[in-house]
Amino acid sequence: MSDTAAFEAGSLAALWAARYREGVAPGALPDEAMLRHLMAHRSVRAYRPDPLPEGVLEGAMAAGQSASTSSNLQVWSVVAVEDAERRARLSELAGGQAHIRQAPLFLAWLVDLSRLARLGARLSHATEGLDYLETFLVGVVDAALAAQNAAAFFEAQGLGIVYIGGLRNHPEQVARELRLPDRCMAVFGMCVGYPDTARPAAIKPRLPQAVVLHRECYDVSGEDAAVGRYDGIDEAFQREQGLAPRAWSDAMVRRVAGPQSLNGRDRLREALAALGFALR
Repeated sequence: MSDTAAFEAGSLAALWAARYREGVAPGALPDEAMLRHLMAHRSVRAYRPDPLPEGVLEGAMAAGQSASTSSNLQVWSVVAVEDAERRARLSELAGGQAHIRQAPLFLAWLVDLSRLARLGARLSHATEGLDYLETFLVGVVDAALAAQNAAAFFEAQGLGIVYIGGLRNHPEQVARELRLPDRCMAVFGMCVGYPDTARPAAIKPRLPQAVVLHRECYDVSGEDAAVGRYDGIDEAFQREQGLAPRAWSDAMVRRVAGPQSLNGRDRLREALAALGFALR
């Protein structure tokens, strides 16, 4: 069954086959609508121009704010961008990704320590804890948790999404474009819109669970063989999508070869300092 057919059929067996392309779903795997919904996720990079229905953005934010947040600090925010000219400028800052211009809604997910800084000043309380790497990391984690809740909600409404790490290519320029205060940074973006059915997205295979799921202790004894199988699966997927064949392991190692492969993000520490993050 093709990925598109698997997505439309929505059976757990078909979705498992599309996601892993080896083995079969364990017999004890709960066949629940939520699991099928999450396994059907596809990164959508082609959108219709139709705007989102009224209330969907607010629903997504409610879903996001229902995610766990460390100590209830809630050190994240979102900027929703619908203006076409602003989306075009953000597209260029993120490496010229056309789907940012095309999607009717673009969300910038922020680590936002500025709110607690303002509250501290208002209440005459010290906020030195904001200057530590731990608090910044909490903001990144919380923003990601909230975004994934929102993504699941959007997809339940028949919308598609794709995350945009390219917002970290030029953090200071993005901050100026979005008028962010100090101690606030866009850690990633998200395109949202109705998928263009003329250019359907496919379910991308993932690493075997044996590579990422460790029981009791970390164990790499079967990693080489499993990654080798996955290299072949990924190469077949690339060919199906009309993309250049490659070995996943080689391609991903090249992505972390050095600062030249980080698309400008090698200077992230410098950018964070410029945006008011001390990171002790």
